[in-house]
Amino acid sequence: MTKNQHVPSSPTPYSLIPDPSGAQRPLANIAARLMFDGTGYHGWQVQKSEVTIAGTIEAALSRLCGHTVKVHGCGRTDAGVHAESYCFNFRTSMKIPPDRLPFAINTLLPPDISVQNALYVPDDFDANLSCVKKEYTYRIYNSRIRNPFYTNRAHFYTQKIDIELMRAAARHFVGTHDFAALRSSGTETKTTVRTVHWCDIGENSPIIELRICADGFLYNMARAIAGTLLYVSEGKIMPDDIPLLIDKKDRRLTGPTVPPGGLYLTRIWYEGIVGEMMV
Repeated sequence: MTKNQHVPSSPTPYSLIPDPSGAQRPLANIAARLMFDGTGYHGWQVQKSEVTIAGTIEAALSRLCGHTVKVHGCGRTDAGVHAESYCFNFRTSMKIPPDRLPFAINTLLPPDISVQNALYVPDDFDANLSCVKKEYTYRIYNSRIRNPFYTNRAHFYTQKIDIELMRAAARHFVGTHDFAALRSSGTETKTTVRTVHWCDIGENSPIIELRICADGFLYNMARAIAGTLLYVSEGKIMPDDIPLLIDKKDRRLTGPTVPPGGLYLTRIWYEGIVGEMMV
């Protein structure tokens, strides 16, 4: 079992929770899969003075359900980061069945956010704690001429990329390591050790894709790995330097944190039927 895995122990999706009158009402635990273009948002997490994905969804769900809704996401995303597959769960007493939820909620959401499907989940399911692993994809538009249709959706990079050098370096990130050297300051965590299942480079010219799958990601870890691999392509870091840089745990020695517009959460994994819905 990986460190982020949480296996639900109860088959029931309901809890009896007191309402303000003192009575008890059943609340269903519902998980939903989401897609969003993060360009216009200050990340996932609710903030007091910024427009966020979670805040926008909570407002729409609260209106739909007729009571205040708190959503729990599968992880934080930075401002400007996108998701092709994102999971959140929430509790509600509404009577709309989950298979009808996307049709109902999407009428209340802006066009850059869309719920794809939903289902009842066990009472102790948590979108973050129950997640087994995640895959992020970083997309680079490699050309000397800017394409306006990729603005905020891929990193515009004009230098010629050496794919084979990047692939040679990417292999060194696979495995269980302390990734402190690829983590930006800003959030606290109990450990900086993570397990990377794969780190692959694909090419469909002019788009270059870096896909990283891990049991969890540190703050800016995926973007720092992408920046480090671009430094490898530029000859500033050699592929065989990567293990030493990881061991040194010094963020100053690795590559830059590349812009957020090229980053997408592309796949997430759960056990059982939830996993079948999300992947």
